[in-house]
Amino acid sequence: MGLFDKLFAELVDIIEWTDDTSNTLVYRFPRYGNEIKNGAMLTVREGQIAVLVNEGQVADVYEPGLYKLETANMPILSTLQGWIHGFESPFKAEVYFFNTTQFTDMKWGLRNPLIMRDAEFGVVRLRAFGSYAFRIEDVETLLTEIVGTDGHFTVEEISDQLRNLMVSGFANIVADSGISILDLAGNYDELGDLLAKQLDPEFAEFGLSLTKLLIENISLPEAVEKALDERSSMGAVGNLDKFTKFQAAQSMRDAAKNPGGGAGAGMGMGMGFAMAQSFGNALSKDNQQSSHQEAPPAIPEVEHFYFVRDGKKAGPFNLAAISSEISIGSVTADTLVWKSGMKDWQAASEVRAIAVLLNSEPPPIPSV
Repeated sequence: MGLFDKLFAELVDIIEWTDDTSNTLVYRFPRYGNEIKNGAMLTVREGQIAVLVNEGQVADVYEPGLYKLETANMPILSTLQGWIHGFESPFKAEVYFFNTTQFTDMKWGLRNPLIMRDAEFGVVRLRAFGSYAFRIEDVETLLTEIVGTDGHFTVEEISDQLRNLMVSGFANIVADSGISILDLAGNYDELGDLLAKQLDPEFAEFGLSLTKLLIENISLPEAVEKALDERSSMGAVGNLDKFTKFQAAQSMRDAAKNPGGGAGAGMGMGMGFAMAQSFGNALSKDNQQSSHQEAPPAIPEVEHFYFVRDGKKAGPFNLAAISSEISIGSVTADTLVWKSGMKDWQAASEVRAIAVLLNSEPPPIPSV
C-alpha cells in the first residue's frame, strides 16, 4: 500500500464485509500493516462470522452483530498483546470474515466408469452424477487446516477435493450396500443417505458440514441396458409356453376368417390345424430340451380331400370342411373324391373317412 492507503486506514474505523460474489468462503479485511484502531467498529452481518487472528493464532470469534473493538470485548486478544498503555494506539491483528450461508448446487460425478461386480450380471461399469450442498461449520478448523493466510478463499479452491471425496465414498457405499444394479434406480434416496453419513466425518475434518446430497443418475453401459430391456420384455410376456400357444390360436382364428363361405371356412380351419400342428411340434421340442416333464403327443396329420363339383376339381378340404359340404348338399354318396395316396377318384361312400360323415347325417324326419 502507498501513503494514501495508510492515511485512509487511519481514518477508517469501521470493519465490515459486503459480499458481492457467490463463491467466496473466506475474506480477509485489508488494513495497512494489519493495524486496527482501538475502538474501531466491527460489523458482522447475518450469514457471517468474523475471526481476529494475532500472529497466526485465533484470538476472538464474533457472531453476527455490531462490536466495538476494545478491552471489554477482546479478553483473549488483550491477553495475547499484553497491552499496558490503555489501548489508545492501534494494535495489529487480522480480521477474517467467513461466509456461513449454504453453498448449493455443487456438482459431482464419476469422470471414469466405476467397475463393480454384480451377483447377476457379473462385472459391470457404472457412471453416476449428482449434486450437494455444504456450509462452514467450524471456522477455526477451516482457517487452520485449509485457508491459512489466503486472503480470498473461494469454493473453487476446495471443490475438487470435495468432489474426490464424493467419488470415493460413492464407490464404497455401492460396493457395501449389496444392492443389485437392477434395483439401483429405485434406491437413489437410500444410497444418498448412506453416502452423506459416510462423508460427514470427512467434511468435518475441513471445518465443513454436508447439508444435502443427491444422487441424480446412475447409468449402465449400452449393452447392459439393452439386456435389461430384453429381460423386461420377457417379463411382460410371462409364461413363454402359454404365450406361444395363444399366438397359435390367434393364427387359427385369423385363418378361419375367410369370406368364401363354407368351403372357405373349411380351408381356413385346415390351415389353422396345420399351423397348430407346426406350433405343437415346436413346443414339444422346446419342452423336451428345457424341462424334464413328459411332452404331449404330436397333433395327428390332417387329411385333405378334393372332390368333383360341376365337372371341376374343388379343394383341398379337410374333414371338417367336407362335413360342412355334406351338410349343404355339395357332397353326396356319389360325389367323386380323391386325396394324396389314392390311385383314382372314388365315390364318397367308398372312402371310409367320408362315409362315416355321410352315415352320421340323420334320416329324414317321418311324417306324422
